[in-house]
Amino acid sequence: MKKLLSIITATALAFGFCSMTSAQSAGNTKVVYHIDDAESQGLKGLRNIRNHLDVSPQTTIIVVTHANGVDIMMEGAKDKKNNVEYAPLVGALKSRGVKFEVCEITLKNRNLKKDQFTLDADFTPSGVVRVADLQYKDGFAYIKP
Repeated sequence: MKKLLSIITATALAFGFCSMTSAQSAGNTKVVYHIDDAESQGLKGLRNIRNHLDVSPQTTIIVVTHANGVDIMMEGAKDKKNNVEYAPLVGALKSRGVKFEVCEITLKNRNLKKDQFTLDADFTPSGVVRVADLQYKDGFAYIKP
């Protein structure tokens, strides 16, 4: 009887594992990258996203910026430490399908205008709400570089 139970349990686990593996490979991975500080996350985050796409090019990636993270999307913005301009890096990722979103609450709080941002920027009413919705409602994995 114990042997029969062991066989049934092993079979059920094997089917469950196969179903889980099949479900994971059935769709593309979806990831939200959360950037709220350009100085500490900007260059590192953009590099992480490039590496992510190099290994897994079919991944759907949305970058949500708010607070000081929106600075990576501003026209002429550079990484202070390395003096590297963000716009070409963002543009290269955008051409690979990455979507970049800027929090409109941050714009209001920092008295910024949409025309101060690169053409690669899309806008979302709230960065925090957008991150939460992407995770909970849309099944996106969360990465904060």
